[in-house]
Amino acid sequence: MAEQTPAPGSGDAAVQAAAERAESTRALNLPQFDDLPIPADTANLREGPSLHDGCLALLPLVGVWRGEGEVVYPTIEGPYRFGQQITFAHDGRPFLYYEARSWLLDENGAVIRQAARETGFWRPQPDDTIEVLLTHNTGIVELFYGKPRNQTSWEFGTDAVVRTATAKEVTGAQRLYGIVNNGDLAYVEERAMVGQPMQPHSSAHLRRVVG
Repeated sequence: MAEQTPAPGSGDAAVQAAAERAESTRALNLPQFDDLPIPADTANLREGPSLHDGCLALLPLVGVWRGEGEVVYPTIEGPYRFGQQITFAHDGRPFLYYEARSWLLDENGAVIRQAARETGFWRPQPDDTIEVLLTHNTGIVELFYGKPRNQTSWEFGTDAVVRTATAKEVTGAQRLYGIVNNGDLAYVEERAMVGQPMQPHSSAHLRRVVG
């Protein structure tokens, strides 16, 4: 009997499409030093230490993602297009390591220059709360609290924002991350800064390149 192809737009089709994309990413992982005396970070659930049970609510995020987004805000000329790579990795303990690197793009998609960078940790707690600590290259440190909205989306808001004397005034931020139907990662961010109320600031759509 001939194998049937799932109908476009069906759940089975989305799963099949995700499996096909994984064929090119499942063998990839973060570059590692082979003489590290402790468990190395892994962004591939098929390699390295097992994901801690406390991080199971974040399992769909583990990997490296790359794509494009847009920044728009009343205090900047724009909108601006940007490219971005986001890494979610772990070392077997109950947190994820997070890193995002961005670069500005012109109207043709060519790289103009490096842009925002942020690093931090996502720390899930027994009550389903997730603590997210982010440090930005612009002199901002943010502490977010949030929870999963469902199995494939997560929402956060800042509880505290600390900035250096030379950083822009930032008073708050909100983020929503989600795995969209075709297995990609998308997010939207709102910010309150430089005298402006909370409002849309950036969004991006990224595809898995590792894991």
